[in-house]
Amino acid sequence: MLESTGEPIDRDGLEETPQRAAKAFKFLTQGYDLTLDDVVNGALFDSDMDEMVTVRNVELYSLCEHHILPFIGKAHVAYLPQGKVLGLSKIARIVDMYARRLQIQEGLTRQIAEAVQNVTGSKGVGVVVEARHLCMMMRGVEKQNSSMTTSVMLGQFRSNPDTRAEFLRLIKD
Repeated sequence: MLESTGEPIDRDGLEETPQRAAKAFKFLTQGYDLTLDDVVNGALFDSDMDEMVTVRNVELYSLCEHHILPFIGKAHVAYLPQGKVLGLSKIARIVDMYARRLQIQEGLTRQIAEAVQNVTGSKGVGVVVEARHLCMMMRGVEKQNSSMTTSVMLGQFRSNPDTRAEFLRLIKD
């Protein structure tokens, strides 16, 4: 990649760039090194809580699989517990695990929702991801103010309009 720019790759500022870039790429894709069990680490607790649990504005950083350019945003995650609640930080860790992989936002949103559903056994899960994509901002159509919103609703979030509406109301800024 560096050679394709025409820059002399042996100049002082670029000499160690391949090693730094490889190290950065490994960090940005560290989600591949984790499993859901690693991330949850047993932090699932018995609870009689049966009302919606919502975590808003979980920042995320990911790379699109088409251009390997960043998309940056936030996730809102909610679930309806059914005898178990998940440790609060584990929601953010689940978001990070999947965000730190090459993918598209639509897939990321589904992965987060299915993971929370699988871990908690809840009555339903709702996930909304809002992000800005540098592949659309820096190249191509170059639309600086564009953003993308995706959602996945499972269980009662999909089948019950009131549950869905409550979740969407709770995540409004």
